[in-house]
Amino acid sequence: MTMSSSVPPQSRSILERLVSFDTTSRNSNLPLIDYVEEYLARHGVRARRVGGADPGKVNLFATIGPDAPGGLILSGHTDCVPVDDQDWSSDPFVLAERGGRLFGRGSADMKGFLACVLAVVPDLVAKSRAKPVHIAFSYDEEVGCTGVLELIDDLKARGFAADMCLVGEPTGMELVIAHKSGRAYRCLVTGLEAHSSLAPRAVNAIETAARLIAGIAEIAREFARGVRDDDFDLPHATINTGLIEGGTGMNIVPHHCSFTFEYRLLSGQDPEEVFARVKAMADALLPAMRAIHKGADISFEQVYDYPGHFIPGDAPAVRRMVKLLGSNRLAKVAYGTEAGHFHNGLGVPTVICGPGDIAVAHKPDEFVTLDQLSRCEDLLKRLCNETA
Repeated sequence: MTMSSSVPPQSRSILERLVSFDTTSRNSNLPLIDYVEEYLARHGVRARRVGGADPGKVNLFATIGPDAPGGLILSGHTDCVPVDDQDWSSDPFVLAERGGRLFGRGSADMKGFLACVLAVVPDLVAKSRAKPVHIAFSYDEEVGCTGVLELIDDLKARGFAADMCLVGEPTGMELVIAHKSGRAYRCLVTGLEAHSSLAPRAVNAIETAARLIAGIAEIAREFARGVRDDDFDLPHATINTGLIEGGTGMNIVPHHCSFTFEYRLLSGQDPEEVFARVKAMADALLPAMRAIHKGADISFEQVYDYPGHFIPGDAPAVRRMVKLLGSNRLAKVAYGTEAGHFHNGLGVPTVICGPGDIAVAHKPDEFVTLDQLSRCEDLLKRLCNETA
């Protein structure tokens, strides 16, 4: 059922508050968590904080209904990506409404879903429940789905079990049953600096890094020609260099350069094999570097590693969502989510569906529509009533 966007969804005012918190992953999420915790407490819902790896960030977990196995998890992340150097039409941390769209950082990815979850809390607590509804809000999803691992470990230690998890990433309210795995590395190249007039006597770290980056780009071209799964929005694996830093001056041969690359693989593709290829390219460059300077080196540090996700189309959780959405369309997406951690790590059947469009996420003038918020609220109410 689609509600008219002329009727403001209950989540609108909540989303306005959530967007006002700058929870860019480099920042603390505690002010937002304080707000959510207080909101839940006003409705008689106790929440607990799960964290510790970063003193300025926590996961929040709350249960509505009995302390019993089964039930439903509503999962979303509280962090968002930076707005640095983006040209916004309005303040990205002040929700702006234009033409049925709500603009603000995180409005689609994924504070819109968080707002919908909070908006239906009064309805959930008003109904006697045989099975619980759990709310799981995490941190540091945008830097590799790392913060939720503390919550997963905590729940496993408690013997937690649930029937289903809904991760509310922006899917345009379509049902997603699979996404690629993701892994990222930071590579540090150490050379030997010198005056640029004596360049042949030095080891240029930027040039070495450039050779590696060119090799990574060739792997990307091979991926594009290789194994495909046409059910995905982007049907092949990808690899990309996203950050690079190095050098100290135009007339100095640089002795250091670092760059970060990440790759996203289809099911059955081995992340270790991809890294081994990049490492082999680095090893092949070292002899020439060390012939000039014995201390030259190329090292790698893993930044993150999250699993891919897949749930069969005939799984009960999928059939349940298909019925509620009134659509048989099942999508697979290239972007990563925390679904793999809940599904594989915690053993809870997990699906992905939420308001907003991934095509506008991470961009200036990110937005979610009022209509999609209304549709999400309606879906959550019906899904949770089935759990009651």
